[in-house]
Amino acid sequence: MQYTKLGNSDLKVSRICMGCMGFGDAGNGQHRWTIDEAHSREIIRHGLDLGVNFFDTAIAYQNGTSEQYVGRALKDFTKREDVVLATKFLPRTQEEIEKAITGQQHVETMINNSLRNLDMDYVDLYIYHMWDYNTPLFEIMEGMNNVVKAGKVRYMGISNCFAWQLAKANALAEKEGFAKFVSIQGHYNLIFREEEREMVPLCTADNIALTPYSALAGGRLAKHPGETSKRLREDSYGKFKYDATAEQDSAVISRVAELADKRNVTMTEISLAWLLTKVTAPVVGATKFHHIEGAAKAVDLKLTMEEIAYLEELYVPHRLVGVMAQNAVFQKAEEKERNILQNK
Repeated sequence: MQYTKLGNSDLKVSRICMGCMGFGDAGNGQHRWTIDEAHSREIIRHGLDLGVNFFDTAIAYQNGTSEQYVGRALKDFTKREDVVLATKFLPRTQEEIEKAITGQQHVETMINNSLRNLDMDYVDLYIYHMWDYNTPLFEIMEGMNNVVKAGKVRYMGISNCFAWQLAKANALAEKEGFAKFVSIQGHYNLIFREEEREMVPLCTADNIALTPYSALAGGRLAKHPGETSKRLREDSYGKFKYDATAEQDSAVISRVAELADKRNVTMTEISLAWLLTKVTAPVVGATKFHHIEGAAKAVDLKLTMEEIAYLEELYVPHRLVGVMAQNAVFQKAEEKERNILQNK
């Protein structure tokens, strides 16, 4: 395993981050393909044996049971100071808004709940899971800064935002003396490269770490055409993100398969080796041993410039999907409201 600094932080992370969305009580959340605690523990332990020290979960994953599984496993299998743990918090709920609970109060409540789930005193990276259009940015940034000052969080990350939002947030943090975001967890892989337009250049300029999710496109970049799996069959959110462009994406996936056969490695290794030329540490979900084994092997696989160009050649622009598509809708609504106010 190779290790690197996470952006402008002092965190030393493995080049592969184990994504823990697949861990948790399948009857206690939106995903039915997740695995139970016993199997989660086996995979976490195997990841540690392979040198993975970077783990990513969220309070939203299976209603907190992912955090609980991860926290117990790490406590049993390693020293707290030897791992880098990331978790995430959601925007304020409508109930909180109606009760006038501030953004600062919301962040504090969220981190306290996560720390209880994890049975830990602090998290290394606390990630703003998605942009909260109903809460002033100042409240969120001050709330996150408060939990950093309290020692409950070492560094701040963000997920599912536009480049202008990340730039705006860090500019506010600099102005107010708040902690800045050191990483961005966006949607980025060989068949969805829209982050290259604005987010990647921003992060390169400001040394913000890229730790993308959906690194294997929900398994699509790890399977030969026609192959399937429980995740591919049952992951409705993955289908929502990728089914509309399946025909265009298949040409890229075929080239991954072709190059994997040529190099006598797995498609997982090819897909992640490509992504590792672009980012700090992709978040790779694992529900079987071979998932994390393939990810670990990818770190040592070096692609030539010709191979990289061959994999990239057939990409076509994609529409925003998932959370980012919702962000675009909120953004347009905000712009419309501002125009109405300006014209009054």
